[in-house]
Amino acid sequence: MTILFLNILILLIAPFFIIGIIKKTKAFWAGRKGVSIMQPLWDFIRLMKKGEVVSETTSWVFRYTPVIALASILFAAMFVPLITGKAIINIPFAFVIFSYVLGLGKFFSLLSALDTGSSFEGMGASREACFSTIVEPAFFITLASVAALSQNYSFESLKLILKNAGGYGYIIIALAVVTLFIMLLIECCRVPVDDPTTHLELTMIHEVMILDNSGIDLGLITWSAAIKMFIFEALIANLLIPLSWAWWISIPAFLVIICILSVIIGTVESSMARFRMTHVFEFIFLMSITALLILALVIYRIYGGG
Repeated sequence: MTILFLNILILLIAPFFIIGIIKKTKAFWAGRKGVSIMQPLWDFIRLMKKGEVVSETTSWVFRYTPVIALASILFAAMFVPLITGKAIINIPFAFVIFSYVLGLGKFFSLLSALDTGSSFEGMGASREACFSTIVEPAFFITLASVAALSQNYSFESLKLILKNAGGYGYIIIALAVVTLFIMLLIECCRVPVDDPTTHLELTMIHEVMILDNSGIDLGLITWSAAIKMFIFEALIANLLIPLSWAWWISIPAFLVIICILSVIIGTVESSMARFRMTHVFEFIFLMSITALLILALVIYRIYGGG
């Protein structure tokens, strides 16, 4: 019961703080004081009090997509070990269910953008679908390789790499961290793949898909995006925290890693601009390269006797 309560609490509250840390980091590098770390939470509450404007051209898909997207992300989070190091739902091949539950929410998000009848939102949906198609195989290769190495087919396999890979484990962990961090930037539409603060329709991806959302719907969508970012940060934290650590060490370490990753995201967004669209694909394929390197190391470890 305690595990369930702590995981749900951190899942619902922490996403607001990581967005606040990112904004604070960007303000620091720009030489500004910046807003409070709590500001994303106040913005969410403000949006939940506002009314909505819904286009007459839309159908039920547009109306219910924010709820479906939030529900799918929350359900997918049930399979990921969070602050306690244990997942709420711990079953074999959880990463497969995790991926396709997230895919369900994204599918409705794409439909919602197309449902508005806007050519710009359709363009953003097309880009989002293309990027996700490239990212998904690399994610499966990474997680399946780690699971095969540890002989544990849940997300707890991320914590067992050092135990089962010996010296190769450090290399595998480093490559897996890079892979998941690139996936975080792509799936959460952050720089250098996308710029969440831009207002140029020709270069927008995720932001252009939600131009017609307002009020409560926009609040739910921004909350969903923050939760998704927190989930991927939690996956990276699971790679770096061994299963053998006691809870009084692993819980503070989890929080510290989440904060450090948020600072890194803010630093990346402050130090570079988004890539040209033609170069985004090169960046995404970098994730595929690191995933294949992980697969090669795992195969050598299992069958090569290294």
